[in-house]
Amino acid sequence: MSSASQTSPVTDTARRAKEAAAALAPLPRTARDGALLAIADALVARTGEIVEANAADVDRARAAGTADSIVDRLTLTPERIAAIASDVRDVVALPDPVGEVVRGSTLPNGLELRQVRVPLGVVGIIYEARPNVTVDAAVLCLKAGNAVLLRGSSSAYSSNTALVAVLRDAVASAGLPADAVQLVPGESRDSVKELMRARGLVDVLIPRGGASLIRTVVEESTVPVIETGTGNCHVYVDEHADLDTAVEILVNSKAHRPSVCNAAETVLVHSGIADAFLPRALAALEKAGVTVHGDGAWAKAGEARGVDVVPATEEDWATEYLSYDIAAAVVPSLDAAVEHIRRWTSGHTEAIVTSDTSAARRFVSLVDSTAVMVNASTRFTDGGQFGFGAEIGISTQKLHARGPMGLPELTSTKYVVTGEGHVRD
Repeated sequence: MSSASQTSPVTDTARRAKEAAAALAPLPRTARDGALLAIADALVARTGEIVEANAADVDRARAAGTADSIVDRLTLTPERIAAIASDVRDVVALPDPVGEVVRGSTLPNGLELRQVRVPLGVVGIIYEARPNVTVDAAVLCLKAGNAVLLRGSSSAYSSNTALVAVLRDAVASAGLPADAVQLVPGESRDSVKELMRARGLVDVLIPRGGASLIRTVVEESTVPVIETGTGNCHVYVDEHADLDTAVEILVNSKAHRPSVCNAAETVLVHSGIADAFLPRALAALEKAGVTVHGDGAWAKAGEARGVDVVPATEEDWATEYLSYDIAAAVVPSLDAAVEHIRRWTSGHTEAIVTSDTSAARRFVSLVDSTAVMVNASTRFTDGGQFGFGAEIGISTQKLHARGPMGLPELTSTKYVVTGEGHVRD
């Protein structure tokens, strides 16, 4: 029996979303923007109930011994809610992707051909502890004309329930169907599995979270998935790199915010510059609180400086630390660096630091990742930094969307063909 013919709380929710998506599709930008402004106002007006619900999640997390960093990501304060509301207003100001003509022409037979952007339809978001994602995802999907099904983690269930109630009331007050924003019912993994099997009702799923969550959704879903990837990102310091520039980019890539997917997890250094660079890099990384998991060359340099270097293993090259740790190796050439990256990368972001234009061009041409930085920090792979205004995630796959996903990536296209009684010979 197909998922579309089954009845359960999850499939009923998905059916309502599909109906809401059909109602949203023809609405003008003013209607969708009006709903977003209503959401921003409602978040501020109902801050008290949101904070109260969030406190229950935070208390449970602390009682369970959850790490402070995770508790912090879970926590909503009046100041954070005000910032979220401000971000919603910023989205209102972004260009509307719906109806944009991607390409168009008049065919030799006189037919007018246009490829235009249209909403994806029903977008399911499966994500972990951060309740701010609930608002971010809903707002971006609505701006692009989509209905959204939100399945956050059980650790944020009270927060997400309160937030979705606020969002639905605001959307309805603006004249849009409340079912354009829904929380997927249930806290068990069964509800996630149902969502992943709701092919025909849900048009696309976007997982946001750790590697295991993303892998589960990609491998088990029958609904098309846009894979937002983990970030095993690399910085390669070429033999022609400026030492000061290389140290600054390395430290920023690793230590600016180590818990995010665009933070560097491995540094590779050309052997021709290693003697000069490693001591400086070790000093700067130690000052930033970063532990180096290095090969023999890094260990020797660490011993000479009195800096502890953890011996690197195969596991280190594959690890997305999301902490103040970095894997480090010396390589004999640019091609050796590329070979290492190809073997271990998650396809997110790689950077080269060099003053040699030909080396930069070769690195860019050989590295197959979502983003390649030349003399810039890996931390710039971000929708806001790219000027997109906002992002739903960073896709590391190659179909439909790749890289930071802004509003255009939350649309598909259709062809509109206009004739004057044309018939085909």
